[in-house]
Amino acid sequence: MDAWLPLIFTALMALAMLVYVVLDGYDLGVGILMRTASADERDAMVASIGPFWDANETWLVLGVGLLLVAFPAAHGIILGALYLPVTLMLIALIVRGVAFDFRVKAHDEHKPLWNTAFFVGSLLAALAQGWMLGSYIVGFASDASGLVFAALIAIGLASGYTLLGATWLVMKTEGALRERALRWAWRALWLTGAGIAAVSLVTPLVSARIFAKWFALPQLFALMPIPLLSAGVFFYAERRLRQLRRGLGGGDWQPFACAVGLFVLAFAGLAYSLFPYLVIDRLTLWQAAAAPESLWIMLIGAGITLPAIVGYTIFSYRVFWGRSRALSYD
Repeated sequence: MDAWLPLIFTALMALAMLVYVVLDGYDLGVGILMRTASADERDAMVASIGPFWDANETWLVLGVGLLLVAFPAAHGIILGALYLPVTLMLIALIVRGVAFDFRVKAHDEHKPLWNTAFFVGSLLAALAQGWMLGSYIVGFASDASGLVFAALIAIGLASGYTLLGATWLVMKTEGALRERALRWAWRALWLTGAGIAAVSLVTPLVSARIFAKWFALPQLFALMPIPLLSAGVFFYAERRLRQLRRGLGGGDWQPFACAVGLFVLAFAGLAYSLFPYLVIDRLTLWQAAAAPESLWIMLIGAGITLPAIVGYTIFSYRVFWGRSRALSYD
């Protein structure tokens, strides 16, 4: 049973990071989109994420915490190699958090400053997270190809977050802002699709091990559902966005569900590519794991903490489901 403990913690950590990417991804995407919105639209956009955004970041803390306590050897290597982008991400998230609260109370003449800070914090956080992911996939290589790949992932992830944010606004807003969100979502969908395709093609080229895992037989045929499902979800989302722009049918939640589906499928492909390594080609999850006795104690703690976080998340989304209302701290 002890041999399964690292697998269990890897699954919990992966789940926490996936949920974080989806939940905080849409509110980062809303922040990125604020640059092109009017003053009234910005207030409505912030109101749509107001009840959720603090809780969404809990999943990042959980994921990094699990890495620290369950895989201390990998934690030291990963965060040491990603020190600069991690620092940039934290600064960006702090700036974003300050701007979020201050813009609600700010006078009209000061709001543009905090709107800009919120946009910059959101964009830099998204780019930093993408850069970290790209650098991680290539084993923290600092040569030209590694840097170009990390930049490609950074742009692709920011586009994906923009898609999540736009489809969230389609689901949560009304009127002219919803119509603009439909246009934003359609453009972001094509950018995200191009990014996923580019990353899928380039990733096997930067790692011979990943190339062998995907293109050797019979794995090639067994893995075909991932790209086929991704293509199906993409074209269904594109069709639904065009229909909604023409006022055909309801289901404003469907584009957001499709965006989440694209992230889940991309995450599944990435997890398969990287397994069983936590530090690419250096440390497997078993080599990086803490002592079994420690893992058992932490599993008990996770069994208490995780249901509480899941329960709170579900409760908050049920309470604030539906179209958003004006946000006020008065």
